[in-house]
Amino acid sequence: MPRQKQPTIYDVAERAGVSITTVSRMLNAPDKVNPETRERILAAIDALGFVPKAEARARALQQTGRIGVITPFFTAPSFVQRLRGVASVLSKENYELVIFTVESAAHLESYFASLPLTGNLDGLVVMSLPVSDANVKRLESHNIPTVVIEYPHPNLSSVEIDDVAGGRMATEYLIQKGHRRIAFLGDTDLPEYAIHPVSMRLMGFRQALQNAAILLPEEFVRLAPYTQEQTRQVAGELLHLPQPPTAIFAATDFQALGVLKAARQLKIDVPGQLAVIGFDDLDMAEYADLTTIRQHLDESGRLAIEILLSRIADPSRPVQHIHLPLTLIERQTV
Repeated sequence: MPRQKQPTIYDVAERAGVSITTVSRMLNAPDKVNPETRERILAAIDALGFVPKAEARARALQQTGRIGVITPFFTAPSFVQRLRGVASVLSKENYELVIFTVESAAHLESYFASLPLTGNLDGLVVMSLPVSDANVKRLESHNIPTVVIEYPHPNLSSVEIDDVAGGRMATEYLIQKGHRRIAFLGDTDLPEYAIHPVSMRLMGFRQALQNAAILLPEEFVRLAPYTQEQTRQVAGELLHLPQPPTAIFAATDFQALGVLKAARQLKIDVPGQLAVIGFDDLDMAEYADLTTIRQHLDESGRLAIEILLSRIADPSRPVQHIHLPLTLIERQTV
């Protein structure tokens, strides 16, 4: 029986009704191909089972595996700590870590379109970004084991926390300390294509106040861009109100440090006149003696890679959904 002919780029172009130049552009720079054409080419690729020759050759020759991590905001401290957990595991394994940073929704879609075909990846971690059903199907059809952090999908293993519960935990702690005028300060910088845990932490904050029958003045909920200076300015506005809050829950440690700076400049004693609690337990939180909600960032990265490597070794392993606990870390700001 003759061996079945492997589909070529010409077959893909013919099936999609485009030129081979367009197919090549889609494979190498998918964000430069309009979405409708890109989807048509991807449908042809999936239907034909096409594998680019370069990728097949690279897979045959490669001796070191490659693990990809797709992440927004690579420089944000929380993502850096997660990546540290990822690297701590991979440093002991025969895998290269490749980081793909996302700048837009189209950029994210282009990664999902091209990486299964040209990324030469043995596995993928998607950090704090959504994966659609269509993209999950594409990853599965190209046998790319994938683990998601913070944005669960039923077909993919995941590592996540309960941000709503974390918001409640922080607020209930302030209430137990006797505070009734409690403000919330979060960030506005995460775009529509990323998950926004701040909104879920705000939901938990509101729930805790409602459960305690504490009224929340509208001016006590503030959002600021994710910078120390603009957080300091917004915190200053809160502290200059005629009846300022006696406690502030900052949705991230990074912003909590901005609140502490504003209080220091205004000569407001912390925690005597103002209590401050953060979220994440970044490395810097310990240095600042900041009370915070710890979400085990390094551990989430470490666990994601351990799950991924186990699925690479045994693809028949069942999907795992890991919920990491949150811990209240009491220091000197409440």
